[in-house]
Amino acid sequence: MAAIDDILQKVLDAVPFELSLEDGPEAARASFRNLPRRPGNPDVRAEDVAIDGPAGDLSLRIYTPPGAGTGSPVVLFVHGGGFVVGDLDTYDSVARDHAVGADAVVVAVDYRLAPEHPFPAAPDDVWAALQWVAANASSFGADSGRLAVAGDSAGGNLAAGAALRARDAGLALAFQLLWYPSVVWDTSLPSFTENAHAPILTTAAVAAFSSAYARHVDLAEAPAILIPGRAELAGVAPAFVAVAGHDPLRDDGVRYAELLAAAGVPVGVEVASDMVHGFIAYNGVVPAATAATGRGLAALRASLHD
Repeated sequence: MAAIDDILQKVLDAVPFELSLEDGPEAARASFRNLPRRPGNPDVRAEDVAIDGPAGDLSLRIYTPPGAGTGSPVVLFVHGGGFVVGDLDTYDSVARDHAVGADAVVVAVDYRLAPEHPFPAAPDDVWAALQWVAANASSFGADSGRLAVAGDSAGGNLAAGAALRARDAGLALAFQLLWYPSVVWDTSLPSFTENAHAPILTTAAVAAFSSAYARHVDLAEAPAILIPGRAELAGVAPAFVAVAGHDPLRDDGVRYAELLAAAGVPVGVEVASDMVHGFIAYNGVVPAATAATGRGLAALRASLHD
């Protein structure tokens, strides 16, 4: 595996950060919230709305890129953060990147977080958001006939689970873009050992976040919306899976792509060998991360516009 990109390594040295629950969820959220972030694209219009969710109001943010017309494609974006951290504000620039990169309206969902709201709160919120987008896309200038899901890390898990639910409900999805997702949950895969002490996310942190989210679930009997890799995958939406070389979850995403392909699902997979977990956050800052992010967004854009 290639070394971490030189410029990315300099950024990691200058702004060290590690996803961790050692000091509890509130400390983890504060640490994540206080990270320096580049400003989001100001030309993307954002509007906050609240819909009826499974447990009351569910907050969404609708992003409309410049030049979008009536009948634009639409993407439901699901943020990462180990099911414990992250929100609409901390992922604002990333959602804007998806709107511009895919030339699509993006709807980001502020799902409930663990451990206060463990599984299945998050997937139920994401599914409610996807159903709302499908039913109401025309009200904000989008076309539900060109609907995709995208998510990173834990959000990749939730996006993949929503794609399975959509297939089972007869809701047509054009695509699923999964950034370094946690979808197979097989810690015997080599990357969990090779990258046990990787920057940003360690194998121990993966275990801690997974436990905060699903400690109460017998994983041997876990449903597909928790572990999509155990599902029957035939007929699910085409996918692009992007993973990082220096990430415990690298082989998790690669394995899911293999399972999709074996089920006859069109899938592209890319291993950004010199990247770390969370590399889309460095889009526009680290050239190699910008290039890797661009390839995933190009796949999403092609699926919605070709």
